[in-house]
Amino acid sequence: MTGDEQTSRAKLDAVIKSARDIMRKDPGLNGDLDRLPQLSWMLFLRAFDAMEADREAVEDDFRPAIAERYRWRAWGDNEDFTGKELLDFVNEELLPYLQELKGPSGDPRNVLSAVFTEIENRMRSGYLLRDLANQLNKISFANSDDIHTMAHTYEKILKQARDAAGDSGEFYTPRPVIRFMVEQTFLQLGESILDPACGTGGFLVEAHEILENRVDSTAQRAELHANLRGIEKKPLPYLLCMMNLMLHGIESPAVIRGNALVQMRDDMRPKERVDVVLTNPPFGGEEEASVAKRYPAGLQTKETAWLYLQGIIDRLKPGGRCAIVLPNGVLFGGGVGARIKQKLLRECNLHTIVRLPQGVFAPYTLISANLLFFEKIGPTKEIWFYQIPAPEGRRGYSKTKPMPYEAFADCASWWGSTTRTGRTEGTRAWRVPIADIKLSDYNLDLTNPNPDDDLAHRPPQELFKELIAAERQILDLLSNIEFDMGIEDTTPIRLGDVLKIERIPVHIDLESKYVQIGIRSFGRGIFHRDPVPGDELGKLRYFEVHPRRLIVSNIMAWEGAIALSSDSDAGCIGSNRFLSYVPTGDVDLAYLNYFFQSELGMKLISRTSTGTVARNQTLSMTDFEGLVVPLPSIVVQRRVAVVLDRLADARSLADHQQAVLSALRSSLLNAAFAGQL
Repeated sequence: MTGDEQTSRAKLDAVIKSARDIMRKDPGLNGDLDRLPQLSWMLFLRAFDAMEADREAVEDDFRPAIAERYRWRAWGDNEDFTGKELLDFVNEELLPYLQELKGPSGDPRNVLSAVFTEIENRMRSGYLLRDLANQLNKISFANSDDIHTMAHTYEKILKQARDAAGDSGEFYTPRPVIRFMVEQTFLQLGESILDPACGTGGFLVEAHEILENRVDSTAQRAELHANLRGIEKKPLPYLLCMMNLMLHGIESPAVIRGNALVQMRDDMRPKERVDVVLTNPPFGGEEEASVAKRYPAGLQTKETAWLYLQGIIDRLKPGGRCAIVLPNGVLFGGGVGARIKQKLLRECNLHTIVRLPQGVFAPYTLISANLLFFEKIGPTKEIWFYQIPAPEGRRGYSKTKPMPYEAFADCASWWGSTTRTGRTEGTRAWRVPIADIKLSDYNLDLTNPNPDDDLAHRPPQELFKELIAAERQILDLLSNIEFDMGIEDTTPIRLGDVLKIERIPVHIDLESKYVQIGIRSFGRGIFHRDPVPGDELGKLRYFEVHPRRLIVSNIMAWEGAIALSSDSDAGCIGSNRFLSYVPTGDVDLAYLNYFFQSELGMKLISRTSTGTVARNQTLSMTDFEGLVVPLPSIVVQRRVAVVLDRLADARSLADHQQAVLSALRSSLLNAAFAGQL
């Protein structure tokens, strides 16, 4: 970065910091989840006005998209326009006007109305609103360097807001993952590129940055902008995406607001098909039954990831290609999932599955996700798998130590360019013929048959480094723990008042394979049983398992067989012996799970479980929901859960340290006898 760029970015950071400080004073804004939309829609109008000014200077037949009274220059630049008068104008005139704008196809007024459909001004002080507008007027859009700097600053703000959002934020795809997926898709100018779950536009921005450098003419640039397409369902990510793309020089982004699962199914005309799909679709959620019914009989499901996969296959042109993030649950899912994977492998060449280590998507989920790369050229003959290793001395990545782009370097070197030639099997890469996939009922959750995990045969110097790295990570985890939770009383709460049973029946297909969950005693979590065909499941009733549920084993709860489900459990099934609960009140499921692993919680469960012999003690649904537990405020519950999560991570690292220490003696002896010390 040059000195001028550093100065420009420093000035911009100072402006944005001042803007956020102003918004913190307003009583109508509560946290970054309120402040970011407010900043974004005002910044959007400021940037749009600057772009209109550029057009006005060069176009003889220029006509503004916004009437003069409502252009930023008319009210945003007027420092005397403040207080109640400004507040009433924004709430009662400006926003309703923008929401009603309409124009012919391709008209920027359609973009404006789509962006502002559900936008509201949350600020309550017209004077602070004026101060905010004045700060935004300090941002220059005079040249491409200023806009480029603003774009990078804006991306940083997006990430900070998503981190602050926690579970309520939009799922964030780390930039290194996006960059790797885009690069390994080998994009070409002239190709149409779609992200049907585009969020804030990360994949589209990365594709634009790669292809923009190859543009030679104004016509090529216009074609590139038109070819970058997105669909986003929610209003806030849609606004942020449009702002993000505009700051990267795309004046009229081809991003539409709507449900991609409906749009991809309802409009299947050839002209709507695309060359490339790049996406990280939502998973672990459910769609409405009316959406699922749009898909073919036998392939209908409410699971969003399965529906996206189907829609993407149909949306690709012949010869088109896709890079998609999918969780482990999709890889091993049976029933409808197996049939959708059969469709994928029949119509497309699923040539590569990159398996990511744990924590890549922290703090949103600790699930180990996968990157699937396929092309619509006919059936799959074999699938290459590549396992990205965990960082040295650690079990995975975290929010504070995220995955760097360099972690993909070995995989990129192994890839073999566009033709994927020269690939070799090894400790990280292996291939599986389609015949084996079919025999496993299309299970793609395949582990590395050649793992390099024999600690005793690794060099002692490497093990020493791993021990030191693990020790540092443990110290880092423990030093960041805050035990000051505040002193407050707990309130006795009946579980049935804050939890609701969730039971979604599974209609068993005798020929499909299913993965059942089990729960280990003493708080050791959920495990997956081997896949079995439907005709071997027995006569119990079975229900769907979904992420972020409190799962209770009614026959072993007294021994701590209670767990919190994660994204990796999506697609599994559980028998009627497992009770699945969702929160309906101020209760944090992670906190509740830890409570039932405590001595007090286990005693409470044990006293309530009926039966005279330990192994026959059963906890009924009625008795569990009738339990009264002491709960602090939801804020304290969440803080306690975070502390206990970090302690659990530290314990896991300590266990790994013990394994390394145990192997170090043999490693030293092996190296000494081989003359390698």
